[in-house]
Amino acid sequence: MSQLPTADPYLPGHGDLSFGVRRYDLDLAYAVEGNRLSGDATLEVEVLLATSRLVLDLAHLSVDKVRVSGARLKRFATRSDRLVLDLAEEVPRGTTLTVVVRYSGSPRPLVARDLGDAGWEELTDGVIVAAQPHGSPTWFPCNDRPDDKASYRIALRVTAGYTVVANGVLREHRRGGSTETWVFEQDEPMATYLATVQIGRYVDHQPAGRPASGLPVRVVGPADLDAPGFARQHEMVDAFERLFGPYPFSGYAAVVTADELEIPLESQSLSTFGRNIVGEDWDSVRLIAHELAHQWFGNAVTLRHWRDIWLHEGFACYAEWLWSEESGSTPAAELAAEHHGRLADKPQDLLLADPGPELMFDDRVYKRGACALHALRVKVGDEAFFEVLRTWVASRAGTSVTTEEFLEHAASVSGSDVESLLTPWLRELELPALPS
Repeated sequence: MSQLPTADPYLPGHGDLSFGVRRYDLDLAYAVEGNRLSGDATLEVEVLLATSRLVLDLAHLSVDKVRVSGARLKRFATRSDRLVLDLAEEVPRGTTLTVVVRYSGSPRPLVARDLGDAGWEELTDGVIVAAQPHGSPTWFPCNDRPDDKASYRIALRVTAGYTVVANGVLREHRRGGSTETWVFEQDEPMATYLATVQIGRYVDHQPAGRPASGLPVRVVGPADLDAPGFARQHEMVDAFERLFGPYPFSGYAAVVTADELEIPLESQSLSTFGRNIVGEDWDSVRLIAHELAHQWFGNAVTLRHWRDIWLHEGFACYAEWLWSEESGSTPAAELAAEHHGRLADKPQDLLLADPGPELMFDDRVYKRGACALHALRVKVGDEAFFEVLRTWVASRAGTSVTTEEFLEHAASVSGSDVESLLTPWLRELELPALPS
């Protein structure tokens, strides 16, 4: 039996480098009572390396039927949370295929040794999909690697009385008997782990204000939701658009579940919070800023390899400190100094540019990454620093990137020796001194 592919060593048993998916069209139905998901997934595929086999990621769900257009399907089988499609003959690079998978089952999270659980999860009365980094296969067949971005159409028919929020723009909402159907389209390229649906007995809450750019911003949650932490979210958008460039998508939604959550969840064009973390205290507000910042750093510009997770989390963490500064609270320099001191007291065994799967979401990745960015800001000055960030997003939106590309970009825009400055932060274990 041939070995199944792995696209990224941080995520064993996920992803196939021989092809890319250019579009996902998901027509799904979900019964909240009984946790039953079924539907068809249509994938527009481009062959990147000559192959006679396509391996999709799909966990815990049964495949009823597969059709392939553009090549002849010899057989399909499920193995080790994968859907293996054997073709009758090898297809050359550049071939375009359409793959349609009909599937069903009771979705549940996928558990990985170093990464914990992720994916489709039942709430007390609804569903949360937290896919980072390996949970997408729990609800649709996909090429689960962060560098394979695609456009999406997500149509979900659910039990009447539940609201669905998903990525992109709501194109249609129709009622029919005991069900309601919600249709979303995400035209901008999106990595699989950022695809999500959130289901609950939710209503839209009127935001406190609207961003100056006119960006549609929603806060969605239970009817009795009290979420004062979002009172200045429109000002956060204004500040981040000035610092990072225009918001990269057509709208933004903050979904607040009725359940408590340990941490908020990042998804493209929306974020999800538990009602326990939407207060006025700094710990709540900083998380609101953090998840919003991911729309620029993580969603529009996405890592190519999971080892470069600091390009997401370090940037979003520094955005927290920038919002503190912009909102008239503690300056970013003071927060950098405070967290640098805390980092100095922790084990010096983390390599920021390659932390390993067991440490990729360690808090030191967030804080050391943010301190590295502050060091760059001090070195090149505010004007050059924010020009680096704005042009990084403008030139890389919709793509997947590496640390090396960021260093080259920052050096080119700032005219400084960024490699020498940031190498100790990124590629050495010992914590560098923080410049002032």
